[in-house]
Amino acid sequence: MKPPPLADLTATARVVALPLATRFRGVDVREALLFEGPRGWSEFSPFAEYDDAEAATWLAAAIDFGWNAPPAPLRDQVPVNATVPAVAAAEVPGVLARYDGCRTAKVKTAQRGQVLADDVARVRAVRDVLGPEGRVRIDANGGWNVDEAERAVHALAQFDLEYVEQPCESVAELAELRRRVKHMGIPIAADESVRKAADPLAVARSGAADVLVVKAQPLGGVGRALRIVRQAGLPAVVSSALDTSVGLAMGVALAAALPELEHDCGLGTASLFTADVADPPLAPRAGMLPVTRVTPDPARLDELAASADRRSWWLDRLARCHALLERDGGLRPGR
Repeated sequence: MKPPPLADLTATARVVALPLATRFRGVDVREALLFEGPRGWSEFSPFAEYDDAEAATWLAAAIDFGWNAPPAPLRDQVPVNATVPAVAAAEVPGVLARYDGCRTAKVKTAQRGQVLADDVARVRAVRDVLGPEGRVRIDANGGWNVDEAERAVHALAQFDLEYVEQPCESVAELAELRRRVKHMGIPIAADESVRKAADPLAVARSGAADVLVVKAQPLGGVGRALRIVRQAGLPAVVSSALDTSVGLAMGVALAAALPELEHDCGLGTASLFTADVADPPLAPRAGMLPVTRVTPDPARLDELAASADRRSWWLDRLARCHALLERDGGLRPGR
């Protein structure tokens, strides 16, 4: 389906810059472009380093959420996890305190410039805070090779891991690691191998993962992500891409529509910001998020407005990605 005219997107477009409480993915500020469609506000926020071809899929998702009704929800709230950046172990209690009632934590590992001992200390600190009944998962963002990942899994298994997310970069490496650690009973989850892949189902066909981590924007929208989960036939966890509360509502809509939801979802990331476009933000309460749409607060949009240069950068990017969608009649083939 052809996207709406570019003028319909730019008419309400607001570019915001949200400050982070802790440096995450190498940034201290998260930028996003928001616009309002007939169904409500939506978000376009591919990371700055992504090229236009990849970013156009994120725009397709944003348009879909702003112009079309999401699938009917099967639940009215979604359980979420805390996200712990690659901080020093001493900072862990303060990070987890920002997540009200969350009993699952995803811990970032394999950070460039750190060593395995740093990961062990951080995960140990998380386990100490959550206690034996909490759930701990780790996310390496593809930062290890197979041998490094195998060593890390053995070193971190003592903390009773729920699963290991994207320990290696390629599908082949994930499959090999899964073969090596299968006897340990620790599942392998795939994120980048789904959301950044030309064929997001390859990881399931290859037997390379036990769990899929899916994100609405990178996969082209709620409906398309649901189809991928259904076709993959694996349990799914819905995660955010460090979205504002507007984008998180898209992820919640996806999680609410999944037939099965075995794991807490990575949608509590509003707690990583010191300010958000919604007041209050879509942040966890008793470990849950409501299924709702989010309307930005006008005062917050003004307070968090990006600089004129950054607004121009985002509007130019929006126009280029919109042209790609127009050329292809909507979502790019193969995505």
